[in-house]
Amino acid sequence: MTPPAATGPLIDGFGRVHTDLRISITDRCNFRCTYCMPTEGMQWLPRPELLTYEEIERIARVAVTELGITSIRITGGEPTVRSHLPVLVAKLARLGVDVALTTNGATLASQAADLAAAGLHRVNISLDTLQPDRFAAITRRDDLERVLAGVDAAVAAGLQPVKLNAVIVRGVNDDEIEALAAYGREVGAEVRFIEFMPLDGDGTWDVEAVVPAAEIVARLDAAFGLAPAEARGHEPAARRHYADGRGAVGVIASVTDAFCDRCDRIRLTAEGRLRSCLFALDEVDLRRVVRDDAADAASTDAAIAAAIRGAVADKWAGHHIAQPVFVRPSRSMSQIGG
Repeated sequence: MTPPAATGPLIDGFGRVHTDLRISITDRCNFRCTYCMPTEGMQWLPRPELLTYEEIERIARVAVTELGITSIRITGGEPTVRSHLPVLVAKLARLGVDVALTTNGATLASQAADLAAAGLHRVNISLDTLQPDRFAAITRRDDLERVLAGVDAAVAAGLQPVKLNAVIVRGVNDDEIEALAAYGREVGAEVRFIEFMPLDGDGTWDVEAVVPAAEIVARLDAAFGLAPAEARGHEPAARRHYADGRGAVGVIASVTDAFCDRCDRIRLTAEGRLRSCLFALDEVDLRRVVRDDAADAASTDAAIAAAIRGAVADKWAGHHIAQPVFVRPSRSMSQIGG
């Protein structure tokens, strides 16, 4: 195997340049979404095992200044349940990169303005249904009104764009595709429809529950009229504007048309494990590197950079979901970070 380059772009063995870092800051969540985690039995990480904000900032600084990362997304679990989130946002914003957040939106109404003031640029809010009873069944929490208030607060705070992530599951919420799109158009948010992936905490995923992106696009086109898809670049979503000019919509075909060949992202779990793919089976322990008391600052930074380069150099071609060779990760989505 060719060793990773010591300098230059963060590139893997397939020529993919990586510029996007996803950072989970907690495995805890105030929801229990069926496609993400089990109802009960989650073993939360002890607080000392979580990376501190200072440790996160250090890893992010090395990734930005030494490795060419240009975009950072804060994830969880649910990141807004961790205290003093604007403090971390400000630390990352000072690095001069695009800073985004993925959230369930339940506490966003009280935090959106502070997060925007701290330097947050954009936000993705999970919203799989507009029906209160169905929302309670999917999330196992009766908080739809709080999430809708969070959407309004994000728009009012000037976060741009505000995107709504809707995981579509056959027989669960596939009858709401048009309604969710209409809601996004009404409030000025861009809906991202996502194919159901095998990261549910209960391990019950089945390919028959996947609503293909092509079906979603056909229904949206019939209901609203869609312009041709834009060039995707590294973006996971195939994005189309509505024919009447009122906004856009994206569809992420993570199962039926995966974007692995264009992937530019790496992920850091809340306890400091670096993953080169959402479905990776191997991880690199960056927490151990950061907390090496025997190393000086310069050597620690160099070790962080080398560990990230090594992980990216070993990245596989793709995850092979729904194929015989696919191996499901041992972690659920909430433990990895979205």
